[in-house]
Amino acid sequence: MWQKKCYRIVVKVGTSTLTHDSGAANLQSMERLVRVLADLVGYGHEVVLVTSGAIAVGTNKLRLSERPKELRLKQAAAAVGQCELMHFYDKLFGEYNRGVAQILLTDDDVADPVRSGHLSGTCRKLLEMGIIPIVNENDSVSSAEIETGENKVLGDNDTLSAIVAKLCEADLLILLSDIDGLYDSDPHANKGAKIIPVVEEITPELLEMAGGKGTWRGTGGMVTKLSAAKISLDAGIDMVIANGSRPEDIYDIVEGKAVGTRFVAKK
Repeated sequence: MWQKKCYRIVVKVGTSTLTHDSGAANLQSMERLVRVLADLVGYGHEVVLVTSGAIAVGTNKLRLSERPKELRLKQAAAAVGQCELMHFYDKLFGEYNRGVAQILLTDDDVADPVRSGHLSGTCRKLLEMGIIPIVNENDSVSSAEIETGENKVLGDNDTLSAIVAKLCEADLLILLSDIDGLYDSDPHANKGAKIIPVVEEITPELLEMAGGKGTWRGTGGMVTKLSAAKISLDAGIDMVIANGSRPEDIYDIVEGKAVGTRFVAKK
C-alpha cells in the first residue's frame, strides 16, 4: 500500500480511449476521465495528463477518409486535432472548476538539459497553482512519433509520459490503454492468457511477450509500454497499465489496489 497521503500522478491516455472508431473525439469517455482527474485534484493530488489523439481527431475534423500517410498532411492533421482536443479539455475541466495548461514537446526539449530544466520548473509551478498540465508531443514540428527515425528521444506518448513523470519527479505513472494490463501471452490469440499483476523487473522474457502496435488510431503497443516502464522504474516511479475504458479504476490504482499490471520500483 501507498504511504503518502497525496501524490504527484502522471496519467497517459491513448488515442483508442479518446476517440471513436471514426476518429471523432469520444466525448463521453473524455468526460469520465476528466471527472476522475478533477476529483483527484480535489483530494489533494497533483495531476499531469499526457494525451494522445491529435492526429486521429484532426483526421476526422478535416474529413479525411483515412489516417494520412504523407508527413506534411499528418502534421497538418495534428495541428488541427490538437486545437480541438484542448478545446474539449478546457471546456470539460472548466465544468469542474479546474484550470488546464498546454505543453507541447519535441525531442530537443527533453534532451537538452536547459530546456528540460525549464520544462520541469514550468510543470512544478503549474501544479503548485492547482493547474493541470496537458502534455503532448508537438507533432506539427516534430516527426519523432509519426515517422520512423533513428536517435529519437521520444517516439511515442508512452515514452513521453515516462520522461515527463521523471522530470516532474512523480510518484506514480498510469498508462490508460485499450488493454487490461500485461498478459503472459497474446490475449487476442490465446483465450487463456492471464494478466501479470505485478512486475518488479523488465526482463528479456517480458520483452519477448510484448506484441505489436495497437489500433490504427494509435501508434503504441506493449513494447512501448515496457520501454516506459523501464524509464519509470529506473527513476524510482511505480507504473500501472490499466484499461482506459474504466477511468474510475484510477481511484483504486492510487490507493494501491490490484488493478491491471503494476510495475513496482525499488525505492
